[in-house]
Amino acid sequence: MNKKNLRYVAIAFVIFYLLSSPTAAAHVVNNAISQLGNAGSQLSSFVNALGT
Repeated sequence: MNKKNLRYVAIAFVIFYLLSSPTAAAHVVNNAISQLGNAGSQLSSFVNALGT
C-alpha cells in the first residue's frame, strides 16, 4: 500500500468513527484541544523563563 491509499483509509476510518459514535469522537476532539492548550501554555512558560 502506498501513502496515498493509506491516507484514504485513514480518512475513511475517521469518518466511520465520527458517524458511529459521535459522543466518543467529541470527547477525543475535546481532549486533543485541551492537550494542545496545555502544550501552548507550557511552551509559553518556557519562553518566558528564557527571557528572565
